[in-house]
This record gives sequence, structure tokens and C-alpha cells, in this order.
Amino acid sequence: MIKHTIDKRTVYVFGNPDVACDCAPYQYVSRLAVDFPSLQFVYVAPNADLPFVGERDVWIMDTVQGIPTPQVFSEQDIHTLALSPRTSVHDFDLGFQLKYLQKIGKLKHITIIGIPPDSRDDYCSIHAIFKKLVAQDMHGS
Repeated sequence: MIKHTIDKRTVYVFGNPDVACDCAPYQYVSRLAVDFPSLQFVYVAPNADLPFVGERDVWIMDTVQGIPTPQVFSEQDIHTLALSPRTSVHDFDLGFQLKYLQKIGKLKHITIIGIPPDSRDDYCSIHAIFKKLVAQDMHGS
């Protein structure tokens, strides 16, 4: 008998569940995991090392300040990310790390699903984004 394994696409979930303005992605993951069983959601702790360095194609879900609705960003948009204030080495946020990895050539293709910090009842929009991304991923585009 041949056993087939299905590789799941990983979605790295950023934010902080304990901070109201940074916990938006957390409220959607359980529903998304049920609706998209081909996706594996991996929580990345604040200030943790990035687990995807060296991966060819990365999907991230994170809170993004300044957007009115959920939206998708790519590696071409990284330069537009505003960096948060930094006073110590512990303050290098995801935007800084992505810009740095891109600068040193360690970041290939990235998809960021940005969730506004005050998102309420945006599940339909977020679901539509994931549905489109999964379909594109299945067709290799």
C-alpha cells in the first residue's frame, strides 16, 4: 500500500493575543482552520526568531495599522511598511525583520494577509482572501 502525504501550506500568524490593538488575526484562526483544512496555522510569539527564513514562499497573517479592510501585501510592498518606534534590540518588529531579510536576499516570495486592528465581523472578507490564495496556490500561480 502506498501512503500519500499531503503537505499543508503554513500560514504564520503574528500579533499578540494579550494586546487589544495587535490581536486581530487571533480571532479568525480557528474558523479559518476549519474552512481551509489544507492550511496549517502556526503562531509566532512576539520577538521570536522568524521560523520561515530560507523558505521559498511564505504566507503571513498579521495586524496592519492604517488599513480600513483586510488586504493582501507582497514582497513588492515591504518597502511601504512603516517601522514602529525602536528603543532597544527587542523592538525590531516584523516589518523591520522583513525589510532586513529582503535586503540581504533571504526573502523570496511573501504574502501578507493584513488584518486591521479594529476588524469586527470581517470574516467574510478574510475568508474570500484565503479562498483566492488557496485556489492560486493549487494552480501554481
